[in-house]
Amino acid sequence: MENNHVSVLEIDFNAIDFNLEFFKSKLKPSTNILIVVKAFGYGSSAVEIAKHLAPKVAYFAVAYLDEGIALRNAGIKTPILVLHPQKVNIEKIIRFNLEPNIYSINILKAFIDTASTLNLKNYPIHIKFNTGLNRLGFTETSIAEISNLVNNQTAVKIASVFSHIAASEDLNEHAFTLQQITTFNTLAATLTSKLPNIPFKHMLNTSGIINYANEAQFDMVRLGIGLFGFGNEDKYTKQLKNVLTLKSVISQIHTIEKGETIGYNRAFKANSTIKTATIPIGHADGISRQLHNGKGFVYINNTKAPILGNVCMDMIMVDVTNIDCFEGDEVLVYKDQFHIETLAAAIHTIPYEILTAISQRIRRLLKIC
Repeated sequence: MENNHVSVLEIDFNAIDFNLEFFKSKLKPSTNILIVVKAFGYGSSAVEIAKHLAPKVAYFAVAYLDEGIALRNAGIKTPILVLHPQKVNIEKIIRFNLEPNIYSINILKAFIDTASTLNLKNYPIHIKFNTGLNRLGFTETSIAEISNLVNNQTAVKIASVFSHIAASEDLNEHAFTLQQITTFNTLAATLTSKLPNIPFKHMLNTSGIINYANEAQFDMVRLGIGLFGFGNEDKYTKQLKNVLTLKSVISQIHTIEKGETIGYNRAFKANSTIKTATIPIGHADGISRQLHNGKGFVYINNTKAPILGNVCMDMIMVDVTNIDCFEGDEVLVYKDQFHIETLAAAIHTIPYEILTAISQRIRRLLKIC
């Protein structure tokens, strides 16, 4: 179906390339980069991001099977790590040549059984250790069983061992993070000593690259939100380029007299005569209802226009009393990464949630020079 929504998400691929080079500059030339494109590429376009970056990176990662299948169907040949596979997905993971994160003995046994039945040889799998995030992963008590299961068959081989830092962006947790790195080194070395091959290792995410590249760079790093211009603090975000700009237009302008109300539940009441603009984008498009009545704002002609009343499913109304504007004028719903961070802070969330909420009905516009 053709997407004719007038609101568009502009994706700047030149900025993506710039940000990728920024993070590469913090790594040794031999260190590989995995790009995380889960959640539709952090709300952008996983397929287009992967097509653009496939020649430049070693791996992609997705959260779930369907995301990996979408990349394969788009012609992506680069290795793809599925971070949260389920037992019911195993045959399709193999069919689409995806590589599973193995985080439990049950998943490991099931994957070996299926791969053996299909007469596969050395199919790559990835072993995840839980070093403190306490979400998914093996602990030391499972190492002997992992090695026994893997060494008594030839259908699969361990391509990598990895872990996930719980608070890489928070230097107040520096000691905890260093302990995670030490734990991972120990677990990885213990498992590797029992294997016929030497898997590669990876642990760092975006903020990990910034803060712990010296301690835990290993063989590969996983770059996600940083690719889109977000560092773990302002001094790094300022060095990155904005990738995502959410744009719309003014549908209609109203004059609201003192005492009149705006929107559902009459959530805003005018204390004086004001002028409003209606924008064709709402909570069905990813604009949180929490951004009501001044918590959120857009930019029109380089001027802030606060949201008035409740966010509707398909529309918002903004205050343009002091803005010289007309129907059809451009609206910057998300101007840049700092705008997104401000909106996130206003509703006590993080940029990840703002970005991944952008609806798939919003048209994606690729900007490539």
